[in-house]
Amino acid sequence: MKKNLIFNPDGNDTLEARAIIKGNTTGLFNLNTVRYPWAKAMYQLMIGNFWVPEKVGGLGEDAIMYRSLSAHEQRAYRGMLSFLIFLDSIQTVNLPNFSNYITSPEVNLLLSIQSYQEAIHSQSYATILETVVEARERDEIYYFWQIDEVLKKRNEYIGEIYQAFQDDPSEKNFFRALIGNFLLESLYFYNGFAFFDNLVYASKMTATGRMISYIRRDELTHVVLFTNIIKEIRREFPHIYDEKVVVAMFKVAVDQEIIWSDHIIGDGIPGITKKTTSLYTQWLANARLEMFGIAPLFPEATINPYKHLESMADNNSEKTNFFESTVTNYTQSSSMNGSWDF
Repeated sequence: MKKNLIFNPDGNDTLEARAIIKGNTTGLFNLNTVRYPWAKAMYQLMIGNFWVPEKVGGLGEDAIMYRSLSAHEQRAYRGMLSFLIFLDSIQTVNLPNFSNYITSPEVNLLLSIQSYQEAIHSQSYATILETVVEARERDEIYYFWQIDEVLKKRNEYIGEIYQAFQDDPSEKNFFRALIGNFLLESLYFYNGFAFFDNLVYASKMTATGRMISYIRRDELTHVVLFTNIIKEIRREFPHIYDEKVVVAMFKVAVDQEIIWSDHIIGDGIPGITKKTTSLYTQWLANARLEMFGIAPLFPEATINPYKHLESMADNNSEKTNFFESTVTNYTQSSSMNGSWDF
């Protein structure tokens, strides 16, 4: 695959010539005509979700409450934050690599917004750490993967997929990177989210949980964004789409997610057990695969064991169609209904 040119005088930006990848764009963001109507709806939603961590109050109370958590809860709190920090960090770095090959300006615009949101998430974790934990613990949390082999193995798996795409941008590596991104956004975060929701359900660390709920709201839009990108590639370039790769990568991701969550949470926290972790991860994987019309990998996992925690996430429950729900969480701007009025 060839990178997009910064400026291509011989490009063709007409609607008929556009493609999700491998188009011949001039490099100009012509947003008065769009080939992918879903991008307009997503733009309005993502812009409307603007927030900044400084506006989220109550972390000082969490700092006091953190000291009253059990040693097991504190370890899980630190470990889950470490993994989430890695995920958003690698997303911020890698998303421009996708933009180099996406030739739809309206979709590239969404990727730019996503990059900004991932940076906000990184700032959010820094704000949590700065307020809640002692200074001596912060670097330990950021670099926990250096001493924890389970976390290091997880980080290496997704890091190697992204690095392979950057080093060798073949169609195969591009597709694997897309699926890796989808797995990261749609599966890897969610046992961590469930852990923080579980604390809030027990009236613990409520400000951290509020921050996490805003992050989850953003991540769900990223799930929908990459679902649409992958579906468009399947429609326009069916030879690139490989369902066997999707299924194989999902199997690895589910296994890693369960191993990691059992390692960092296990059975030591009320409301979460190894059994619920396994069932939830498998149930969620089935729901994500359904977004591509792929049969469940785990037909026995039909129930969300954390259904009672959905109220912690407001309307951000794991719906296969995000636009079925109306986001009611904190926002700082309107949805900019006048934008992209074609």
